Amino acid sequence: MASNGNIDIGQLSPEQQSALEQYTQVTAQDIKDAVPLLERSQWNVQIAIAKFFDGEGPDPVAEAMATQNDIPRQAARHENLQESFAASARPFGRSLPRVRPDPAPRIVPQPQTTTRLPFVLTVLFAPFNFGYKAVSTLFRTFMYILAFLPASIRPRMITTSMTSGWKGTMGRRMLMPRDTAARFKREFEEEYGNNSLPFFEGGFAQALDLAKKELKFLLIVLMSPEHDDTESFTRETLLSPDVINFINDPSNNIILWGGNVLDSEAYQVAAEYNCTKFPFSCLVCLTPKEGSTRMSIVKRLAGPLPPATYLAEIQTAINKYAPDLASARAERTANEVARNLRTEQDSAYERSLARDRERARQRREAEAAAAEAERQARERAKAAERRAAQRQQWRRWRAGTVAPEPEASAKDVVRLALKMPDEAGGRIVRRFAGTTTVEELYAFVECYDLIKAEEQIDDDVEEPEGYEHDYKFRIASPMPRVVYEPDTKATLADTIGRSGNLIVESIIPDDESDDDDNQGTA
Repeated sequence: MASNGNIDIGQLSPEQQSALEQYTQVTAQDIKDAVPLLERSQWNVQIAIAKFFDGEGPDPVAEAMATQNDIPRQAARHENLQESFAASARPFGRSLPRVRPDPAPRIVPQPQTTTRLPFVLTVLFAPFNFGYKAVSTLFRTFMYILAFLPASIRPRMITTSMTSGWKGTMGRRMLMPRDTAARFKREFEEEYGNNSLPFFEGGFAQALDLAKKELKFLLIVLMSPEHDDTESFTRETLLSPDVINFINDPSNNIILWGGNVLDSEAYQVAAEYNCTKFPFSCLVCLTPKEGSTRMSIVKRLAGPLPPATYLAEIQTAINKYAPDLASARAERTANEVARNLRTEQDSAYERSLARDRERARQRREAEAAAAEAERQARERAKAAERRAAQRQQWRRWRAGTVAPEPEASAKDVVRLALKMPDEAGGRIVRRFAGTTTVEELYAFVECYDLIKAEEQIDDDVEEPEGYEHDYKFRIASPMPRVVYEPDTKATLADTIGRSGNLIVESIIPDDESDDDDNQGTA
């Protein structure tokens, strides 16, 4: 059984242990001293905290009994007909749901609009308007004169107006929500000095939306500069080091928004949040356990309160709803992680699918390219075969058209000695008619093997249609070197003379000639 000093914690009831834990978290007092104080306060945590910081009153038992007899009021519960039937059908002994807190409306300040009265009414009310302006001018002049009085005898309203700029409703210009928040913070610092309160620098609607988005608590502080308790509450409670440290603690997840009820936005917030006494504080958060996704009011604090009581009330409300927000935050994080994981999986699947599609496309293109290359190769082979056949047909036809060698006694004869390539048969000596053209000399050299074997010459062979023969050699004289092109008009007598020694030179090697033929055909 757990114990601490002379105090046996195991003998306490669960409610007493919970009260002891809340009390020690706020006061950090030893358990052996905290239990007697809680017993004298009838285990009321708020009274015990107040006694710890402010001291015990003359009759603490009477105060505890009075507090015990005071029946706490529950907040109004909003329930529809379906929920009423469900509550009536609930079996006896089952735990009741928590009381649903009041909703926290979202306030958006409406711009002030002025309507012009008809001309007739303007004329009728002109004397009253003139009188009102005269009285207002006189009042402002009187206030200006009072401002020169010493601070000890100057009215507090004049002092507040001079030091903080918190004027009356008359003459206070309406600004945008962000500018209104900046003005409130500036006037607050001018009145109470530099402080560490993290006031939200934006409108109330933006602060509420941020608290809902980030699942944090929104602490609303509304002040009336003309109220007598405003200055004492601000200096003693709101600017207390414990309160400032608690609000600035990141683990508490608090967003602080303050407003002056003389501003339109803060006045609308005070009206919607049932503010009946100043200074007014309100704690707002999301209440997912009540089956709602709206912001709710979980704590209202009206009037001046000691720092310990103020802090204890806020901490109690936060401890009540912090687990709900933590679970909602964890659920939201889990959903976000799951959504990111699903997005990454979908993205990975899309990338994999895109890679498969790209591979399939490349495979189809490679197959198509291979098929096209094979088709072109077949076409080139067929073209090469066709050209080879046409070349052979042309040689057979041309061999039949070459004029025979003239007789030795014939006149106007050109005697030529042709040095053929090694594979063509060495040196050839032949007589040609003087009127023989150079192209016919080329044809003789091209068809020499057929002319030599006369049995392969067929006079019935026709010239192939659409075929243009190209010679793979050239004929030249060695000294001086002269290349004779296959001209169909130049004769041997005019070009070479009566005799000559000529060399037949291959233009390209035989292994490249076939490739050139194939490319030319394609």
